[in-house]
Amino acid sequence: MPKLFGLALIVFLVSCTKAPTGVQAVDDFDKNKYLGKWYEIARLDQRFEAGLSQVTAEYSLRDDGGIRVVNRGYSAAAGEWQVKEGRAYFMGDESTAHLKVSFFGPFYSAYIVFGLGFDADKSNELKGSPEKYQYAFVSGYNKSYLWLLARTPVVSDELISRFVNKARSLGFDTGSLLYVKHPKPISEY
Repeated sequence: MPKLFGLALIVFLVSCTKAPTGVQAVDDFDKNKYLGKWYEIARLDQRFEAGLSQVTAEYSLRDDGGIRVVNRGYSAAAGEWQVKEGRAYFMGDESTAHLKVSFFGPFYSAYIVFGLGFDADKSNELKGSPEKYQYAFVSGYNKSYLWLLARTPVVSDELISRFVNKARSLGFDTGSLLYVKHPKPISEY
């Protein structure tokens, strides 16, 4: 019985790092253009983000070749910032935007960038060569996890529409999207 439980646990942990059916990771990815601060524009709400506004994610390189992830969000109910630090590693080739991320010990979950672009106001994805990507469509290991990230706290209606249409076409419940508020900044500390 312990061997069966161990095998079931391994299968579960591996399945948490796979991409959901139909979701394709960007395959011309440059991690250096992804590093830095991102604003969460929209998400499918999760218990670990429930009630948070002004959510940001900051990505930087780790000494071990991975990526340091620092997520921040303001809890109005608690009157304070919540900060979580994690780590991410590529699942394969670094030019494919499919990573595994962990905020809780040895447990990893998928982080798949399936849409990416330099110009948040035009439909020309991956055109040009600016220093940093300007928006990202991100999924987890199943279709309950979905985020729109951008370099600015406000994006165009056109970008939101593209995100919603692409996510809907892949089977995400876009009717349940929560749009993150980024009012005037509250002191982070």
